[in-house]
Amino acid sequence: MNQVIGETVLSADQVRDGIGRVAERINRDFSSAVVITVVPGGILATADLVRRLTFDIEMDYISCPHTPGERNNTSPIVYHHNIPITGRDVIVVDDAIESGGTMKRLVAHLQAYRPASLSVATLFVKPGRVDIPVRQYYGYEMDSDDMLVGFGLPWQDRLRNLPYVARLNADGVSAAPSPKVPHS
Repeated sequence: MNQVIGETVLSADQVRDGIGRVAERINRDFSSAVVITVVPGGILATADLVRRLTFDIEMDYISCPHTPGERNNTSPIVYHHNIPITGRDVIVVDDAIESGGTMKRLVAHLQAYRPASLSVATLFVKPGRVDIPVRQYYGYEMDSDDMLVGFGLPWQDRLRNLPYVARLNADGVSAAPSPKVPHS
């Protein structure tokens, strides 16, 4: 086992259950949508989520490289706008909202295309995140901002492919956050 992988925070079963809760809420609220994946982190969440959606979707992707936990990401946003989103319901899917800085920038960028609605779907959110002024669907609320890996979350561009989420076992990392299931 890799030495940087610490205590499991969300098991593979909890990941599946959290994505299932997100899908249930989205299925109640939408009859069609454009799903935009934040790559690369959101690839696993998108794959698991869209297979549980019961309505028609179209898919696109967006990226904005960043360091996990970074609040002031200024790297370029890459969005090819392959699917028209003006006047459409749009759901942006990522693995998690950690600091929220990058997601806030992505949401602002996509709002310029004037979608009918814009929402964000993730496996979990962290408490120290910035305010993102759109509807958010998530499976868990963490109670700390500890660095995590797995299910799309990287450490040195590795470990994204873990089927679970674990605490990063590195110097200065505190105890693993406990997930809380949000109210529907």
